[in-house]
Amino acid sequence: MSSGLLITAAVVLVFVVIFQIAKASEYVSVLKGEKQAKEQSNRINGFLMIAFLIVGLIGVWWCNELLYDKTLLPYDSASVQGEAIDTMLWITIIITGIVFFATQILLFWFSYRYQDRPNRKSYYFPHNNKLEVIWTVVPAITLTILVGFGLKYWFEITSDAPKDALEVEITGKQFGWIYRYAGDDGQFGKKYYRNIDPGASNDLGLLWDDPATHDDIILTTSMYIVKDRPVKLRIGAQDVVHSVGLPHFRMKMDAVPGTPTTMWFTPKYTTAEMKKMTNNPDFVYEIACDQMCGAGHFSMRGTIEVVTQEEFDLWIAKQKSGYHIAFPDKDPSNAPQNGASQDSTSSSVKADEAKEKEIAKK
Repeated sequence: MSSGLLITAAVVLVFVVIFQIAKASEYVSVLKGEKQAKEQSNRINGFLMIAFLIVGLIGVWWCNELLYDKTLLPYDSASVQGEAIDTMLWITIIITGIVFFATQILLFWFSYRYQDRPNRKSYYFPHNNKLEVIWTVVPAITLTILVGFGLKYWFEITSDAPKDALEVEITGKQFGWIYRYAGDDGQFGKKYYRNIDPGASNDLGLLWDDPATHDDIILTTSMYIVKDRPVKLRIGAQDVVHSVGLPHFRMKMDAVPGTPTTMWFTPKYTTAEMKKMTNNPDFVYEIACDQMCGAGHFSMRGTIEVVTQEEFDLWIAKQKSGYHIAFPDKDPSNAPQNGASQDSTSSSVKADEAKEKEIAKK
């Protein structure tokens, strides 16, 4: 808190100093005449340009030192496909960084070095074909190359996933995520938006008449995926446009109502491994909604658990299907309990009948 107040006070002080310098230059112009005031104003502005350049570069360095470790840049991509995206990102940062520093340094230095002076004459030229070609063609070629690599990686993650890929359906709604896994039949059951009824344990509007829906697993807690196994996401939305943002995997895809989208990637590290790599025992893979979707957009956060295949098999075996949650009486796991209650009921009935017979004999 104290450091924030100190920074705020420093910024305010700088603006006060600049304001006072501007006011002083106005007083000088009144006392010495406009010509002399203009010369002095140019010298002051030139000095401020250099000062602003130096302070700005120090600020860029300081922000990098302060915030770099809080970004995802120090950590490797958590997906195989994200490695290429990281490489493209670093190339983009290097190219744009060189251009940024070169143009900004030259801009402020030229403002100081070539300020207006009495014995200096300006040189004007209205057109130069060579310069026009250089600053048009070179950026165009560079951007075309970067866009080309971007499209290549985009087509890779949106193409057909490997046959052994784990398929997970993820649906966005204000303001949360719903995950669905196909059951033993490997098929997702049919759904219809008019059937959506959270009160009846049917958040996705599944058609229970379709047998393929009976073993589908529906979750709203965390999405489980497997390390070193490709995962294909079937993405949709129920209300407005959302966006599945997976920053640790360097992936992102919009969730559009009525227009399903897909992408796939291969996780490299389990959640437990990432906790050790980041030295953060509370680390979790996050699903962020990267599209403004309403007043509760800030709270639309999901989590992903990356586990081994053995851990995933144990986890999936413990899950109940959405059908059995909606219709617990049809859950086979409840059959023994129902049978036991029926046995106890029948035994009590038999006991009552025996008592009635004894009473009748008497």
